[in-house]
Amino acid sequence: MNRPSLLLAVCLAVSAAVPARPALSAESPFEPGLMRLAEVLGSLHFLRNLCGEKGDQWRVEMAKLLDSENPDAERRARFIASFNRGYRSFGGIYTQCTPSATEAISRYMKEGETLSRDIASRYGN
Repeated sequence: MNRPSLLLAVCLAVSAAVPARPALSAESPFEPGLMRLAEVLGSLHFLRNLCGEKGDQWRVEMAKLLDSENPDAERRARFIASFNRGYRSFGGIYTQCTPSATEAISRYMKEGETLSRDIASRYGN
């Protein structure tokens, strides 16, 4: 058997021996931004309530995001995990509203606005 034929036979044998994996779905280019937005919403939900805002405005915004995305169960779980990570990230740091907490609110408000605007302008219809 000549060398190219032998190489081809080895490649075919290896490809037959390696089990086929299902193709992973490609992540949309805006997915990291949406996950970050969910995390920002969770952070704002914690911080704004800590600093005197009463209500569920930021949880409602998260629900709107989920409604508009209509994700499958796995993706929905990632959105919720991102929101919860944002919420919990400040729970161990702040037990009362402080100047640094209000500064964090301001920064997260700006980041959320920027993320929303960028995602909509780049990928919106």
